[in-house]
Amino acid sequence: MIQADRIAAILAALEEQGSSSIAGLAERFAVSEETIRRDVRQLEGAGRVLKVHGGVTLPSPRLEAPYRRRLRDQVEVKRAIARLAATFVEEGTTVFVDSGTTSYWAAQELGHLRGLTLVTNSLEVASEALGRGDHRVFLAGGAMNADYRSAFDADAIGFVRRFVPDVAILSMAAIEAERGFLDLDPAEAAFKRAVLDRARRLVVVADHGKFSRQGTVHVADFGEVHDLVTDRAPPPHIGDAARAGGTALHLVTPAA
Repeated sequence: MIQADRIAAILAALEEQGSSSIAGLAERFAVSEETIRRDVRQLEGAGRVLKVHGGVTLPSPRLEAPYRRRLRDQVEVKRAIARLAATFVEEGTTVFVDSGTTSYWAAQELGHLRGLTLVTNSLEVASEALGRGDHRVFLAGGAMNADYRSAFDADAIGFVRRFVPDVAILSMAAIEAERGFLDLDPAEAAFKRAVLDRARRLVVVADHGKFSRQGTVHVADFGEVHDLVTDRAPPPHIGDAARAGGTALHLVTPAA
């Protein structure tokens, strides 16, 4: 069976079952598990499936708009950024991961580590982290935002401030030389600000498109962020502001 036919058959099988293990698909199609993993990576990159611990599932239709569309946008870039950001996290430590789509991929990259205490306000990050390694997962509750699949309200802020994460991984909507790190939603920005003085190391994950985007709500200055992980060097004025504020720049490529 050629790959195109096998991929179509995998989707048909998932339509019937909802989910399947990698081993089960390999046995069904008489190929190696690595072959199935390659097929799954291709389907995942197109947003057709979700990889879960030991298997694969179809995405929920409720995620399609708008979270699922954002999750599919620039997948390889986001995953490369997430892969590097995850290297700042050591086994046995406490990590906070926010609700951004790059943060979702970061949570997936943390799966090989042992003994993490993972705190998040995102249903999707919590779901990704559950069952991976021997993580303890804490989900900040409160009123859920349907677009972000996350909680940002006072209850969520009160919960997350109980923790002192060794590393906090935050996404941002925009980065400006004069104003630092910004977001578009006031509630989301307020939630992120609540993490700033708790984390021992603050890591922002953002693709290069955020350098040309205008934010509306201030989250953090460069002096408050230890590391910025991105896929291209920022414009000189932003790079200078980052260095002046003490924010270390880490560049990746999609092939990293």
